[in-house]
Amino acid sequence: MKLEPVIGLEIHVQLKTKSKMFCSCDNTGENQPPNTTICPVCMGHPGTLPVVNAEAVRAGIKAALALNLKVNTHSKFDRKNYFYPDLPKGYQISQYDEPLAQDGYLEVETSQGKTHVGIERLHLEEDTGKLLHGQGETLVDFNRAGTPLVEIVTKPEITSPEQAKFFLQQLRAIMKSLNVSDADMEKGHLRVDVNISLRPQGDKKLYTKIELKNLNSFRSVERGLAYEISRLTELWQKGAPPNVSTTRGWDENKGISIEQRSKEAIHDYRYFPEPDLPPLDFLKKDIDAIKKELPELPPARVARFKKEYKLSTIDAKILADDNNLSDFMEQAVEQLVAHGEDINKERAAKLTVNWLVHKLFALLNEIHKSIDLVPFTTSQFADFLMLVASRRVNSTNAQLILKQMVATGKDAEDILNSEDLGPADSADLAGVVSKVMAKYPDQVKQFQGGKEPVIKFLVGAVMKETKGKADPVEAEKVLRNTLKS
Repeated sequence: MKLEPVIGLEIHVQLKTKSKMFCSCDNTGENQPPNTTICPVCMGHPGTLPVVNAEAVRAGIKAALALNLKVNTHSKFDRKNYFYPDLPKGYQISQYDEPLAQDGYLEVETSQGKTHVGIERLHLEEDTGKLLHGQGETLVDFNRAGTPLVEIVTKPEITSPEQAKFFLQQLRAIMKSLNVSDADMEKGHLRVDVNISLRPQGDKKLYTKIELKNLNSFRSVERGLAYEISRLTELWQKGAPPNVSTTRGWDENKGISIEQRSKEAIHDYRYFPEPDLPPLDFLKKDIDAIKKELPELPPARVARFKKEYKLSTIDAKILADDNNLSDFMEQAVEQLVAHGEDINKERAAKLTVNWLVHKLFALLNEIHKSIDLVPFTTSQFADFLMLVASRRVNSTNAQLILKQMVATGKDAEDILNSEDLGPADSADLAGVVSKVMAKYPDQVKQFQGGKEPVIKFLVGAVMKETKGKADPVEAEKVLRNTLKS
């Protein structure tokens, strides 16, 4: 019997508003000492009343529209009742039967092609505090309690770990593009629980599902789902598929999931309408006005970059996932086209992306810096690219110049001159070639005898003699001409 996985995701995205969801406390508590960004409202003291954060609602609507969800003109808040040490009120303010938005989708491109993943709903709620486990004790930091969240629930339409990973990566890119969240999984800005079950291929029935938690990275999601598929397949093959929904925790170090408890049912939370908050009512024109504010989203940007700049899908996605990176690239290309002779947009884009994505990115990763923190402007970067395009510096020395630009913010031209990194003079190059040919007569004879690959050795020898200053293309050209004469 062939089995197929049925996967659904529950994603919590922290919204980066200035204040919390229902009070005026600072919403940057993760950077503050424990239990310092709290107040009687978010701690649930008797007699306090919550007030809805309008910016959080706007951010939620933006997220919903970007995910093709229908924003409801009427929604309400509810109390979700349960006991846990990180929940100071004894209940969480969430949305139950009348959420902010419903019935959306996201197009996801995987190695198997483009797929359509339905989104059931998006609702607003507040975050809980954070438990810090030590040796023999557990501490509670309530700074996070009350932080605005959107919870996004997909339909059970995901069919593979890879598809789940790509869905989450695209979702994160969209949230960052909207500037509603930093969506950093390592910091808990984006958290995901997965629900998975198996069923006979072709069967439409939904069988008992397993919830998997503690997934702190895209890799964890992919590995955790692959493990659960293997574990559940074994149970099915033994004739004992699960008949009780359970919650399991993923242990990344051991690469296994561990059962934690039976999964709660909806009635266990005793939802009822939040009596201290009015419903959210919008006019269609209000929603349309917010829709007009949406920026170009990553999927559309990928398509444009591929069409306008002839970029590969991989490079287009890397750029589109980061607003700052995209803007930096486009500004550099524009300046390169404006000031460079015989450089069209396609060539400028190819040169820019090669040095930006494949060279500059690597340097920034080494020093844990993002593109918006580089000490030079796009104009300076375009000037650097002009040196490369005009072959006033070879690739090796260009990388040295770029490294110094990252460290100091100096102009490429100044570094080129002060460090004497320009190309070797043509006359000097001819002399070096003669010297190399005299030094390696055997290799010269081999090349002249038809061994073409030997030319690479001789070019390397020229580069060594010039301490990397020679242009490899020019060096090979001079070598070939001299060897034939």
